[in-house]
Amino acid sequence: MELAELARLPRRKEVEGAVIVIKVGGHAMVDPAARSSIIKDIVALRELGAMPVIVHGGGPEIDAMLKRMGKEPNFIAGLRVTDDETLEVVRMVLYGNVNPDIVNLIVRHGGKGVGLLGSSGSLLIAKKKPLEKVKVDGKEMLVDYGWVGDTEHVNTGIVLDLLAKGYIPVISPIGYDREGHCLNLNADTVAGDVASALKAGSLVSLTDVNGVMMDPADKSTLLSHLTEKECDDLIDRGIISRGMIPKIKSSISVLRAGTHSVHIINGNIEHALLLELLTEKGIGTRLTLK
Repeated sequence: MELAELARLPRRKEVEGAVIVIKVGGHAMVDPAARSSIIKDIVALRELGAMPVIVHGGGPEIDAMLKRMGKEPNFIAGLRVTDDETLEVVRMVLYGNVNPDIVNLIVRHGGKGVGLLGSSGSLLIAKKKPLEKVKVDGKEMLVDYGWVGDTEHVNTGIVLDLLAKGYIPVISPIGYDREGHCLNLNADTVAGDVASALKAGSLVSLTDVNGVMMDPADKSTLLSHLTEKECDDLIDRGIISRGMIPKIKSSISVLRAGTHSVHIINGNIEHALLLELLTEKGIGTRLTLK
């Protein structure tokens, strides 16, 4: 899409001056062509007057690197168990490979990008996740996730300074505790924490699914807009289930913290980000409190 065409879309004025946190990840970001297209659209949003902030994951790339080293990825209850060796791989892949690649794509498409991790301006202060009781294969066990953390505080100063100067901040989900230990953070959670701290206008999660559907096997049943009350009802009825439940609950927490809308869209669809934010119907699921 050309900039002149985007400027004529119905919700173009709504993004002017708005902070939009975009979580990029999934298999669309592994495909070089799809990754380039997504970043080009983010640069276009900046040219339209929006202030995008990127939070990226890198799970598939981390898994591939671990396997090349002869080490099997280890997940418990959806979280990556992160020992010393795995932490080094996480840091190398996220901040050494994925982050600079995104920054380079921003520059290639005419924007200004800056890579950040938790120690940049004390951006992400985190704490190590405590031992946790979880069920594995039906048995309850006490799990130590290793160097995995939760965000304790987001220092927004450096992000706001960069946005004011026309840059697109690119944040790796790597935090540091108050003793200086590096911690692996969940990218979806970090995106929500950053959006909440910035009081962002929108949080957009680019995933591998189209959004919330009444029937996951039928794309025509996509729900384009849901309120908090409707989400609770769909969870009670079992329509929102499994891995979508924590994503929805996290989204509601972000909305309660002051973000106007949260969007769940399929990053594999060309121009999904622009179609969701700039057209009346959108292309995924938009969540609001009311």
